Amino acid sequence: MKNLTIIGIIILLFFTFTAMAGSAKKYGKALTLKNVTKVSAILEKPEKYNGKKVLVEGTIVEVCAKRGCWIEIASDKEFESIRFKVEDGVMTFPIDAKGKKVRAEGTFSMEVVSKEELIEQGKKHAKESGEKFDTSSITEGKTYVQIDGLGAEVK
Repeated sequence: MKNLTIIGIIILLFFTFTAMAGSAKKYGKALTLKNVTKVSAILEKPEKYNGKKVLVEGTIVEVCAKRGCWIEIASDKEFESIRFKVEDGVMTFPIDAKGKKVRAEGTFSMEVVSKEELIEQGKKHAKESGEKFDTSSITEGKTYVQIDGLGAEVK
């Protein structure tokens, strides 16, 4: 009888650890959206998604090494990715999340910065940091896109 109890406990522990290995680590708020939006669709028409809540999924290809405050999520198309940024201290992604699958929900935002604004930013940064800045290195404006993170599940 004692041996059966021990075997039962071992089997129970095996199934418990097996179930835990497949579960996702949750960060921030619970995911509420059911439909996934492809990263490639967002990047193709960012103005369509600006200010909207989206759920994306993909592989984490980069993690903020300093504070774990952002992850870069690979697109369904090669050489594309999108940044998932959270407020410092609200969620912290570990470095070992790189290479894992993620489902992430947040509000998509885009910001268009003109060439002139980039030059002014570069001059200001150069002055503050004491570095040199070549204004001719800026040839055009830039559009910044990211998802302001609310919640994520990493497997």
